Amino acid sequence: MKDYLIAFLLTAAITFALSWVVWKIAIRYRLHPEIRERDVHKTPTPRLGGIAMFLGLTAFFLISAWLPGFAIVWENPARMWALLGAAALMVVVGVMDDLWDLDWMIKLSAQFAAAWIVVGLGGIQILFLPFGTQVVVSSWLSVILSILAIVIVMNAVNFIDGLDGLVAGVCLIANAVFFAYSAMLVRDFDNSSETNTAVFITVVLLGVCAGFLPFNWNPAKMFMGDAGALLLGLMMAASAIVVTGNLPPQLLADNDLFGRSQLVGAYIPVILPVVIVLLPLLDFGLAVIRRTAKGRSPFSPDRQHMHHRMLDMGHTDRNAVFVFYAWTAIVSLSVLLMYIGTTSGWPGLYWPGVAFFVLGAIACVLVTLPPARRPREAEPALEHP
Repeated sequence: MKDYLIAFLLTAAITFALSWVVWKIAIRYRLHPEIRERDVHKTPTPRLGGIAMFLGLTAFFLISAWLPGFAIVWENPARMWALLGAAALMVVVGVMDDLWDLDWMIKLSAQFAAAWIVVGLGGIQILFLPFGTQVVVSSWLSVILSILAIVIVMNAVNFIDGLDGLVAGVCLIANAVFFAYSAMLVRDFDNSSETNTAVFITVVLLGVCAGFLPFNWNPAKMFMGDAGALLLGLMMAASAIVVTGNLPPQLLADNDLFGRSQLVGAYIPVILPVVIVLLPLLDFGLAVIRRTAKGRSPFSPDRQHMHHRMLDMGHTDRNAVFVFYAWTAIVSLSVLLMYIGTTSGWPGLYWPGVAFFVLGAIACVLVTLPPARRPREAEPALEHP
């Protein structure tokens, strides 16, 4: 665990320092696009934070190759280099889009290319679907499912990037929960290179988000842009696939090994990676349905995302962000508690997690409801020339 603490602190420090450098360069050379109609911010702000996030991630990836504590992660170097290569492609395309607003077909093609690098060259694929006992995925279906999963998660994370600190904070919470889950899986059941790689990716992402968040907190000095959001989505999808899609089927089929509740124990490895990005996936799905119903491209921008609706309800920027944080924490922690219950033999097994979710959901609903509106002060009359 000491190695992972070092990984988190070092990655956070590197990302913070690089974010400051990128911010200074962007301000000096006015590297910021014009404000769009759908944007919430009112002041031109650099969107190059993804560069600092990528460099911070890459720096620790390279450092870890020399650290004995991460030797098991580098047992398959092709997997690590494929992750970095795919991340580099996404950052380059993301920065180009942040500066020049690329056509959505170009961005989508690049996303599929990056996903193929991870799946085809890195070998990060969904090999098993742990439903009930086991479902072994065929080779061609494995590639298709894995690529689609990565592309969907990348876009889902990118779609919610609309408020200061929203994506960085949500991903910080989500990766913290997934880190706890995958670390417990390594400790108790599966000390393989794949599962250790998932732990490694999540702790590095924690450092990246923590290092960048001070620059992205309201009022933001800098945005992560498409480069940062696509980077986070890519890595989160890869970490979920590398552990969940590669769990030995017998681990899930053995009632005594995985937990006293086979049903819950078997489904949690599938549920948890989904619920930690539930809000981004929900926003993404609603956006696709909304836009296609109007005969538009599913990637055509609009101002009807969930965070826009929160603002229209009367929430401030910060309050809306905190509501997203709360929902992410409640949903993901509930499933994590269910997992702990099924593996530790708690009285009632997964019921503490269910109770936590019910109570937390009630609290989240209350804070999500439109706040009491204060009467607006009368605006001064405009002076006509």
